[in-house]
Amino acid sequence: MAKVEMHNVTKVYDNKVTAINEANLVVEDKEFVVLVGPSGCGKSTLLRMVAGLEEITSGEIRIDGKVVNNVAPKDRDIAMVFQNYALYPHMSVYENMAFGLKLRKYPKVEIKERVQDAAEILGIRDFLDRKPKALSGGQRQRVALGRAIVRKPKVFLFDEPLSNLDAKLRVQMRIEINRLHTRLQSTMIYVTHDQIEAMTMGDKIVILKDGIVQQIDSPLNLYNDPVNLFVAGFIGSPSMNFIRGNLENGNGKTFRNEYFSFPLSEKHVRKLEGYSKSEVILGARPEHFHDASLVTNKKLSEKQEITVDVIEPVGNEVFVYFKTGERNVCMRLSPDKLYSPGEKVDIGFELDKLYVFDPENESRLV
Repeated sequence: MAKVEMHNVTKVYDNKVTAINEANLVVEDKEFVVLVGPSGCGKSTLLRMVAGLEEITSGEIRIDGKVVNNVAPKDRDIAMVFQNYALYPHMSVYENMAFGLKLRKYPKVEIKERVQDAAEILGIRDFLDRKPKALSGGQRQRVALGRAIVRKPKVFLFDEPLSNLDAKLRVQMRIEINRLHTRLQSTMIYVTHDQIEAMTMGDKIVILKDGIVQQIDSPLNLYNDPVNLFVAGFIGSPSMNFIRGNLENGNGKTFRNEYFSFPLSEKHVRKLEGYSKSEVILGARPEHFHDASLVTNKKLSEKQEITVDVIEPVGNEVFVYFKTGERNVCMRLSPDKLYSPGEKVDIGFELDKLYVFDPENESRLV
């Protein structure tokens, strides 16, 4: 397997649109790295540059220590799994999986051994004689994975491979790909727009926005320690709530807007020393809001009365929404109490768990 390195990689199209702007990334040997971001952020472009399907405008890509900027895709020793499976409809499953090996003139005995081994790993040995049209979406994706596995490449590249599957099958295939990574101990780079996929699959996650890498970190660190407003809002489902207001100096610092007023914790006051602006954006995850009448074991902000707007019960928890102006705020509460639209509820949130952002450059202050 191999280490993949990207140094100041930039892609500018002929219409002067910058798809990737000086991306730097190191994917260690045997690591599973996920590229994630909204549509149009450049994640697929970055993956295709690693594959050699897109030319690099500037920068350098290395695979296993070798610069591959001008190396043809077929000579990079990578295998790519696409969103649309890309199977040959007139070939059987066996022929689809064996096709790349036949082109490379592998002996028939070795081809058969590799295909059967891959089919065994993926649980598709009973389908080797079928055509793709006789398979379900999940089975077709397994065939596409098998076609990549038989190559035994240095690097596996995945371009949103689960997007065409239904929700239940996506969960199942996520587990299968994770299991595959553990079994093969291979280097994998995976593109998705689904942050749940990213959080559950990646050893390391790369978050992109407008062609610029925002943060590279482990899933847990991204969730708990986002560097800016975009990362904080992108990671987490439901996403972090953002509340604009002003800091007022007095005995400590008080956050105030037309809906909320409460003193910040000592930790926040210390961190904000030297911050000269008054306007800030507070961030609070849904699980850090609480019904003040039910919680006695947490240090909460002063009680704030809200009016319940929308309820989303999801079994083991309930999402309760209320409005601050035009903005929805989501709380993740216990289902032990029944809530109804229009109900008045006293809430509080864990002061130490609040995030504070600069509204101008969107960087995190606390």
